[in-house]
Amino acid sequence: MSKTIISEGKTTTEAIENGLKQLNAKKNDVEINIIKDENKKSFFSILAPRTVKVEIKLKEEPKEKNSEKSIKEVEITEETFKKIEENISEFLNKFFKQINLENINFEILNEKNRVRVNVTGENLNNLIGYRGETLNALQTLVSRIGNKGIEEKYRIVFDIEGYRNKRIKALQDLAVKVSKTALKNKKSITLEPMSAFERKIIHDKLQENPKVITHSIGREPNRRVVIEIKNK
Repeated sequence: MSKTIISEGKTTTEAIENGLKQLNAKKNDVEINIIKDENKKSFFSILAPRTVKVEIKLKEEPKEKNSEKSIKEVEITEETFKKIEENISEFLNKFFKQINLENINFEILNEKNRVRVNVTGENLNNLIGYRGETLNALQTLVSRIGNKGIEEKYRIVFDIEGYRNKRIKALQDLAVKVSKTALKNKKSITLEPMSAFERKIIHDKLQENPKVITHSIGREPNRRVVIEIKNK
């Protein structure tokens, strides 16, 4: 069963923040219901400090067929790695030949609990796509092919020309820049739609900033990160 708490504060925002701290959760991880006080206020209660109560319930994690928990996080044996390496090498050699890409190099590395595939060469922008959309599709495909014929499923990271690290750095810089703008203008800022991977980078980076709080709104594929100012 999901956990539910009642949280209080002088304002709705403060009550929500207090509840999120208790649950150690982010705003997009919970369902929030503001509790209305149905009691009639007396003259003396009007003079008392205002208290807002909210009911906060942790959302249940969706059960997905290909969830992160189904991916092995243990050390990959040499025998298993060789099988994954063979699967990926055979696919990539055929794939690059079919799309007439030449002078392409790739290396497949065993990083203990995951396999990393790095591709380098010329004219690879089309394989990355707009903000990595094509790269992410290839990531899914290579992961499935790499794990073909293997009982357990292992994590495979597919990258082209170091794009992933560059994108992570760009998103972290964006998070810092936008948070400064939000604080300067004292207004919340909603970013453009991002993938779950990219939103997580923004959330994680801004957890370091005690002056702002982040949550996500909307539905995939148009889900966005909102950066808000924390009330003192």
